[in-house]
Amino acid sequence: MQTPCQLSQPEPAGASMAGRPCPMTIERLSPHHAPAYRALMLEAYARHPDAFTASVEERAGLPLAWWEARLAPGEMVDEMVFGALEGAELAGVAGLSFETRPKLRHKAGLFGMYVAPAWRAGGLGLQLVQAVLAQARERPGIRQVQLTVSDGNAAAEALYARCGFVRFGVEPRAMALGDGFVAKVHMWCDLGPPSGNAPRPS
Repeated sequence: MQTPCQLSQPEPAGASMAGRPCPMTIERLSPHHAPAYRALMLEAYARHPDAFTASVEERAGLPLAWWEARLAPGEMVDEMVFGALEGAELAGVAGLSFETRPKLRHKAGLFGMYVAPAWRAGGLGLQLVQAVLAQARERPGIRQVQLTVSDGNAAAEALYARCGFVRFGVEPRAMALGDGFVAKVHMWCDLGPPSGNAPRPS
């Protein structure tokens, strides 16, 4: 899947991408992207420790093979990651994981969403989420995509809501951070019937 980067609305004055062209594509990452993916995610963990369960210390020590495995090719893999790319530069990512246990195979999860600061306010986050949802709809049997977002991250929650996600609960003390805790908002997006032919509930 490869999608041209198109901005549906003009960017606000002062936005980091204002006035910049957008020769960007959204595509599924493969193992050769692993070094760039690793670097971007370590940046994400460092900049936003309250947003990710993983930490820099935990993930920095993993071999490159671990990151390559997350980007393994194939249509029926357990995980895949989509990236926003301008040439070799990786500007943002979003992952999609699939449940493997029989009673949970109708569910998928959006994980590891991050857009580098220099590329924010340009619509990449929206396009990455849409790419994840489009891929989930192509997977046989997937009925819904779920995610968690740190409670209080209004911008992220609004982005997910714009893509069709709705809240279904808040987990208190979901993650320990320093001497405190971070609550997580749980959200889900109904993908409709597996066939894709029947109308989705309104």
